[in-house]
Amino acid sequence: MIDPNRIEAILEKVQKAPRYTGGEMNTTVKAWDSVPLHYGFCFPDTYEVGMSHLGMKILYGLVNQEDWAVCERFFMPWTDMMELMRENEIPLFSMESRRALCEFDMIGFTLQYEMSYTNILAMMDLGGVHLMARERTREEPIVVAGGPCAFNPEPLADFIDAYMIGDGEESTLEVCRTILQWKQSGADRMACLKALAGIEGVYVPALYDVTYHEDGTIASFSPNCPEAPATIRKRVVVNLNDTYYPREIPVPYTEIVHDRIMLEIMRGCTRGCRFCQAGMLYRPIRERSIARLLELAGSLEKATGYEDISLSSLSSGDYTCLAELIRELFKRFKEEHVSISLPSLRIDSVLKESLEETQQERKTSLTFAPEAGTQRLRDVINKGVTEEDLIEKVTDAFEGGWSSVKLYFMIGLPTETEADLDGMVDLASKVIRCYFEVPRDKRAKGLRVTVSASSFVPKPFTPFQWEPQDTQEMLREKQAYLKERLRKVKGVNFNYHESGTSLMEACFARGDRRLGAVLLRAYARGCMLDGWTEQFRFDEWVQAFADCGLDIGFYAFRRRDRNEILPWDMIDAGVTKAFLWREYEKSQCAEVTPDCRKGCHGCGIQRWKGVCHYAGVGRV
Repeated sequence: MIDPNRIEAILEKVQKAPRYTGGEMNTTVKAWDSVPLHYGFCFPDTYEVGMSHLGMKILYGLVNQEDWAVCERFFMPWTDMMELMRENEIPLFSMESRRALCEFDMIGFTLQYEMSYTNILAMMDLGGVHLMARERTREEPIVVAGGPCAFNPEPLADFIDAYMIGDGEESTLEVCRTILQWKQSGADRMACLKALAGIEGVYVPALYDVTYHEDGTIASFSPNCPEAPATIRKRVVVNLNDTYYPREIPVPYTEIVHDRIMLEIMRGCTRGCRFCQAGMLYRPIRERSIARLLELAGSLEKATGYEDISLSSLSSGDYTCLAELIRELFKRFKEEHVSISLPSLRIDSVLKESLEETQQERKTSLTFAPEAGTQRLRDVINKGVTEEDLIEKVTDAFEGGWSSVKLYFMIGLPTETEADLDGMVDLASKVIRCYFEVPRDKRAKGLRVTVSASSFVPKPFTPFQWEPQDTQEMLREKQAYLKERLRKVKGVNFNYHESGTSLMEACFARGDRRLGAVLLRAYARGCMLDGWTEQFRFDEWVQAFADCGLDIGFYAFRRRDRNEILPWDMIDAGVTKAFLWREYEKSQCAEVTPDCRKGCHGCGIQRWKGVCHYAGVGRV
C-alpha cells in the first residue's frame, strides 16, 4: 500500500481532489490478504466520466459479491495529477485500497471510445505495468478488455492479453476464476493465455498470426496453436431478469456526468439503423420485467438517495410497457419526488402518455435524433422515421410543458448531398414553428433548440463498415455551410465535432494491429485524454502515423472491397457478414428494412441457444 501521507500531500495541489480520494458511499473495501484474487477495473477516462458508466457499476458489484475476489477501481488522472504523481514517484493507485496497479492479479479496461486508447497506455505506464503484452512477466497482471470497441480488438492487440467479447456478466467471473487457478498453479504466462482462449467469447491476440498483401490489406489471419478457436463467438446473456444487477452503487462526492440512478430496462435494439454499431452488437433485444425493475429501483433509491432515475437502453421508447412502468415508478416514489428521465427516445416511439407522466416532476431537455435532414437519406440509413413523426412528437413535448429540445444529426453519411444539409436547417425551423403554434397558456417559456451535427464514422459490424469517411476538407465545408445557414434561424444553437477527432476515431475503429505502433508513438509524443477537446493534439497524431510509415487515408478514406479480410473478421458478433452486405446494397437504393418486431430478416442472431423469436423479436 502506498503511504497515505504522500498521496494526501499531492491531493492538496490538484484541481479536483475528489477524483482521487475514494471512500464514497456504497464502495467495497476488503482486507487485501483475505481474498486470493485482486481485480483492478480500469476506466480509461476521468473519474466523472467513468463513474457515470453503468457497465462499471455492474461488474464492480458482480465481482465484489464473491468472497474469493475483490474489485477495485482505477480512473485516468487529469494532467495536473499525472505530473505530480510522476514528480513524486507515486504509481497509479486504486480508489479503495490505494494499492498500485501492478499489484493486482488482473486488470480490466472497458473500451467505450477509440480516442481513449492512449489513456490505456498511460494508466499502465503510471501503474508500473509493461505496456507490451509480450514483455510482461509472470508476476505482472493479466490485462483484459471488453466493451463495444473490443469487437475490433486489433489496434490494441500489442497491449491486451485477452478480450472478453459481448455481455460480461457471465464471462467476467469465468475469466476471474481461470486467472485465479493459473495464479495458484505456478504455470507460465502462456498457460494462462491458452486457458483463457478456451472460454467462450474470449480472444487472445498472441495466439493468432496475421500476414499482409503488398497493398496493405490482410492476406491471412489464423490461430498459431490448437487452443485458439478460428472464430470467437460473442457472449450473450439471454435472460436479463435473472442476471446480476447492482442493488447499490457507489455515490460520488463530486459532480459526475450522469449523477443519477441508471435503470437498464432493456438491452438490444430491433430497428436496424445502418450506421449504428450498438444496434448490431447488442442484439437480440431483451427486456426486464416491470416487477424486476420496480424491485431494483426501490433498492437503488434507498441505497443512494438519488432523486432522478434514468430509464436506460438504446431506445427506451421501444420498451414494451413503458407508460405502465413510468406510472408504477411515480406511484412508488411519489412521496420522495423522484423524477424519471427518458434518454434515447426515438421520434416514432409512443411517447405522449409517457411524457404526460414524466411532467409530474422536474423537466429536462428532450433529445430526438432524426440523424438526416431528408427522407431519402433517412431511408438510406434505415432510420425508419419521417418528418411527420418528428413534428408530432415535438408538438406533444411542447404541449406537455417542455421548451428545450435537442436534435441530433450526422454529416458525411453515405450518399449525402447539399439538399440533405438544407433539410437539417428546414427541420430545425419547423420545430421552432411548432413551439409558437402551441397556445401560450400550454407552452413553457424559454424556447431552446440545439442542433448537433456529429461526423459519420464507419464502424465494424455495420452495413457501412465498407464505406470511406469524408475527408477533413469535406467535413469542414459541410460544417461551415450549416453554421452559416443555421445562423439565420433565430433560436437555434449549433454544435459540431472537430473533424480531426472524427478522423482518428475512424482510423482506430477499423484499424488493424499495425496501429499498435502508432498508439505507442502517439503516447510517446504526449497524446493523452484525446476525448477532451482541449487536450487533443491532431498534429502529433499525424506525425505518429508518419513516424510509423502508415497512411491515414488507407484506414479512413478507403472503400473496402466486399471480399477483403477485415481486421475483426475472427469475431462472430451475431449479425453475419452476408446480412450486413445485403443491408449495404439496400442502402445504395434507399430501400428500407422494417423493424425486426415486424418479422425476422435473418441477421444471424437466431443461431444463439436460448434466443427464441416472438413476433419476429429475439426475446426470452
